[in-house]
Amino acid sequence: MKHVLFVCVENACRSQMAEGFLNALANNKVIAKSAGNMPAERVNPLAVQVMKEAGIDISGHKPKMVTAEMVQEADKVVLMGCGRNACPIVPKRVEDWQIEDPSGKGIEKFREVRDIIRKKVENLIAEIDKGK
Repeated sequence: MKHVLFVCVENACRSQMAEGFLNALANNKVIAKSAGNMPAERVNPLAVQVMKEAGIDISGHKPKMVTAEMVQEADKVVLMGCGRNACPIVPKRVEDWQIEDPSGKGIEKFREVRDIIRKKVENLIAEIDKGK
């Protein structure tokens, strides 16, 4: 089973949405986790709301601190747009999706970001299915 780790600064929005999508859409072929280097107190309520609109409940998710162990067990690490400087991790196959942080920008921006993340997660699942 493949393991993917989504990393952003607060682990309160983009990485939580990506984790939710991958775990819901990958048919148990992949396990997703998410974390951040400065975790927030809670997942952003607008992230929870827009994911619920997409049929995925992330209301029970909690922001977590990224650890070396998480990175080591991941087959792939995906940065959500925070860059390597904001998300220091050990060398690993890393992809940076460069997704805008919707925090503070209203529900429409959250929906836009959610839809971008869904497409990227679907492409990632297709890559994994092809053995990449």
